[in-house]
Amino acid sequence: MADRAPEPAAGSEGELLLGWLAFHRDALAAKCDGMSAEQLTTMAVPPSDLSLLGLVRHLTEMERVYLVRALEGGELHLIYCTEAEPDGDIVGLTPDLSQASMDRWHEERAHADRLLAAARALDGTAPGNGRSVRWNLVKVIQEYARHNGHADLIRQSIDGAIGE
Repeated sequence: MADRAPEPAAGSEGELLLGWLAFHRDALAAKCDGMSAEQLTTMAVPPSDLSLLGLVRHLTEMERVYLVRALEGGELHLIYCTEAEPDGDIVGLTPDLSQASMDRWHEERAHADRLLAAARALDGTAPGNGRSVRWNLVKVIQEYARHNGHADLIRQSIDGAIGE
């Protein structure tokens, strides 16, 4: 992954938050970069079910819940998780799911970005959950930051690669 968003250095609150979101999205993408479909589904830290692809799918769900649905409103339709399989984003993953899952992550991110660009103010109420746009944005950033630590461990255990 050649072009990554840098850590935001300065700017308004909104610019900083969007900068950190971009930074953390790109950090996860970098952890997945160069991995085969098999490697993306490797559960490298037993007994955990987490894989790089599982993290991507989980963060796709977080983008859906806390940005897309929160900012757009309407009924929540999860992408991978169901009542029958609440961890459908993480468990039972096979290499053949890799490309479609990565594509869906990028689509959900783009949808969220369009909604964030249209949001008038960070303190405005998101119609989908009644919290502020700011709250939802910080929630997604912290989800990425938390899970990027998992991605570091998984990637290092697969091929030794380290770094943000």
